[in-house]
Amino acid sequence: MKPSSLQFFLLVTLLSLPFWLANAFVDLRFAPGVPFSALAVLCPVAAASILVYRQAGRRGVAALWRRAFDCRRIRPHYWFVPILLLMPLATAATFLIIAVWDQPPSPPELHIPVAIMMFVVFFIAAECEELGWTGYATDALQARHSALATSLVLGLATAAWHWIPLLQVGRSLEWIAWWTLWVVAIRFIIVWIYNNAGKSVFAAALIHAITNVASLTFHTYFDPRVTGIVLAVIAAVAVLLPMRAGRA
Repeated sequence: MKPSSLQFFLLVTLLSLPFWLANAFVDLRFAPGVPFSALAVLCPVAAASILVYRQAGRRGVAALWRRAFDCRRIRPHYWFVPILLLMPLATAATFLIIAVWDQPPSPPELHIPVAIMMFVVFFIAAECEELGWTGYATDALQARHSALATSLVLGLATAAWHWIPLLQVGRSLEWIAWWTLWVVAIRFIIVWIYNNAGKSVFAAALIHAITNVASLTFHTYFDPRVTGIVLAVIAAVAVLLPMRAGRA
């Protein structure tokens, strides 16, 4: 049985439903804009594990989980530069644009201990997501489609998966539309790095976690109209560079 991205998307949605429904009864937010239903981050890795188990049994699941720390795959090592710095620099650039545009009273405060704690939490969450979205779905899609098509499908799928939690915290449809552009652009960047850095799930989870930390640090000034456009430009530049794997 070959990996199926459609089965994965449907199973992630089915597993996420209890968390989305529970959010209607549990008024709890883990951070600004992060509702109780965010616990659905467990669903991508759960869905991938279930499907891999059907295909390859326990050994297949163990192999999938080992990819969470496949940092040795990252070659050449200079790919650590965009993995570690691309999203913080992009986030800082959007803050500067917004600072000129809206003139916020003061820059955000960065507390190192808090940032480290956030990174640990977001990295665990990112691993749960990326073992599914990258470790399973990306390879499944790229077996049949180009890297560009894979990026677009995954970007829209991951964005749509977040729509219900965003509506639950009161985000407007316009805000969600711009945020969707941001998420799709991020997925293009993740797939680009994944394909060019040894197909490392660890790399995908690391850039995912760093993105969340940077975004939450600047959450007071987070405007998806600006961040979406900035990330879309970066993704477009990345697309012009070689994207390995899949069919071009």
